[in-house]
Amino acid sequence: MEFGVNKGTTMNLDLRQSHSFFTALLLLAAMFVVVERSYAAPQSQQNAGVSFWELQSQAQHGDAVAQYKLAQSYLRHHPTNEDYQSAVKWLGASTAQGNADAEFLLGYLYEHGQGVPQDYAKASENYRAAALQGHSSAENNLGSLYQHGQGVAKNMNKSFEWYLASAQHGNPVGQCNLATLYYLGSGTQRDYQEAAKWFRAAAEAGSTEAQNSVAVFYYKGLGVALDYGEAARWLRLAAQHGMPSAETNLAYLYEQGKGLPLDYVAAYTWYSRGLAGGDPAGAERRKQLAQVMTRKQIDEANSLLSTFSSPAQQQPSSGADKTFSLLQSH
Repeated sequence: MEFGVNKGTTMNLDLRQSHSFFTALLLLAAMFVVVERSYAAPQSQQNAGVSFWELQSQAQHGDAVAQYKLAQSYLRHHPTNEDYQSAVKWLGASTAQGNADAEFLLGYLYEHGQGVPQDYAKASENYRAAALQGHSSAENNLGSLYQHGQGVAKNMNKSFEWYLASAQHGNPVGQCNLATLYYLGSGTQRDYQEAAKWFRAAAEAGSTEAQNSVAVFYYKGLGVALDYGEAARWLRLAAQHGMPSAETNLAYLYEQGKGLPLDYVAAYTWYSRGLAGGDPAGAERRKQLAQVMTRKQIDEANSLLSTFSSPAQQQPSSGADKTFSLLQSH
């Protein structure tokens, strides 16, 4: 089991926000008619200089932090059933002493049925215990449980309150979720300025989903002054980190010459990147573009694609087909 910051389906929990919006051609697609889960995930904490046996000894002597780290060590690499049992045992010992990290991780295991029977009520109890200590990821995940009515009665006002707490504690996932609720006016008054503010905070922290979202806000002038240059800047950052929908959006800006020089070769290249990454929205645009490009331009784009150097493309999440888009898929 991997611990880390990434989009994936292991112990990392990705932002899986559902962007499903205004589908008018080449206009911002509105987002989150139904907001899907946006999780924060347990993060790895290496124990430099401390051997497993030293950690075990410290845990057996009642050190709550050592108990939590020992549990993590059992979960780190493809845990067996025995590993899970040991992890849950030490997490229980650590939570009995009020360790917020352990409460969060135990809540995560209960939420996802990893090593224990899936139990949303127990997940919410553990998340709440950690959240009350200001644990930003627990605050976010508790907000998600209230949003979806899992383990607790559905309550968008409480969901908003916990996302707000998480966002204010600097959690990019919580910031994206809070921005989403401000955008929708769900659990709070609709406020595009606040939505843009929190998407930008998450974008500055490195969230590619937020970078794509804030770019669309600048493109449409939602909560911020319309600024194609800023839209292009944020899309380039997200695209360079392999986000397919951002690659498609960046291609559109090159095709239209908005915020970037008009460049059909670059547009064709980025549309192709988005398609290869799993975003079908640019297929028709690329097809139409190819009809007005010269053979030389297409060959140049294909040559550029063959030598393209960038991070591995992100795998689309469950809501990837609904992310903020500057064009309508045909």
